[in-house]
Amino acid sequence: MNFASDNAYGAWPEIVAAIGAAASGAVPSYGEDVLTRTVRARLCELFERELAVIPLISGTAANALALATLVPPHGAILCHREAHIAVDECGAPEFFTHGAKLVALDGDGAKLAPGDIERALAHFQKGFVHHAQPAALSITQSTELGTVYTPDETKALSALARANGMKVHMDGARFANALAHLGCTPAEATWRAGVDVLSFGATKNGALGAEAVIFFHPQDAGDFEYRRKKSGHLISKMRFVSAQLDAYLTGGRWLVCAARANALAGRLAEGLGRIAGVEIAHPVQANAVFAWLPGAMAARLRDKGAVFYDWGPPQGGRTLVRLVTSFATPEEDVTRFLKVAKCE
Repeated sequence: MNFASDNAYGAWPEIVAAIGAAASGAVPSYGEDVLTRTVRARLCELFERELAVIPLISGTAANALALATLVPPHGAILCHREAHIAVDECGAPEFFTHGAKLVALDGDGAKLAPGDIERALAHFQKGFVHHAQPAALSITQSTELGTVYTPDETKALSALARANGMKVHMDGARFANALAHLGCTPAEATWRAGVDVLSFGATKNGALGAEAVIFFHPQDAGDFEYRRKKSGHLISKMRFVSAQLDAYLTGGRWLVCAARANALAGRLAEGLGRIAGVEIAHPVQANAVFAWLPGAMAARLRDKGAVFYDWGPPQGGRTLVRLVTSFATPEEDVTRFLKVAKCE
């Protein structure tokens, strides 16, 4: 019963097969191969516009290099306090931007609202040499607490950012889960809502290691290619990354798998919510459940083999835990988890 992370599970058989199929023969390296060009064309079609598409193998690299391309060393990047770039990337955005300042903000459910941005901007003086200059807003879709921005919410944030001369970055490590929840098109969730660059994740949803940075205005890509090379993220055998992305996008299976993970999280939350002493802490809109469990229940679940993370110290005899489902989480694991939680 592993609910620690969607990273805990492996890869789709179709993706593994695609890597094997790409292994034969000799093809151009460093992204000059047919598969990489095909992936770019497919993403342009999916997002309904001309794009700059750069495949990578790491979400941290995607976020950090995208932000470094948009933000000068004296810039400030506004993000939520729980954002992956602020908490889980070991200073990579600051390192790759050569010193840009991350400004971590509070917001309910790990989401930012226009008021949160306005209050933060009030502390900066534009053109004042002693202050970092706000240059980008970074939001996560779905968020670190499993919540999802609607297109209208993203649009409101983007409009405010643009009015203040800032670019908008979206960390889409779980973009598929967000889109499966929203039921809208990729374009509606991103560039039509004002997003400038997306870190498009596939690894958490069934790839071995495949991400892509997508610039919705190709001119914004600027010197990204040089930054990718200098940082050691230009892969010589790019076709193996692109083969994963190509298989990922084939037949819309990326959304089917994300929807399955979301549905399992919903079932988990519904079952837990019916148990006395359990409280669901945040709306379950993607594939993560945050729940307050009685300490004895959490211990019993772990004793029976369940794996999950505590999300902070115990309070009043209860523990806030994070439970993440994936494209490959067995349904019987959800059933068993709920039975153990209920002492059945």
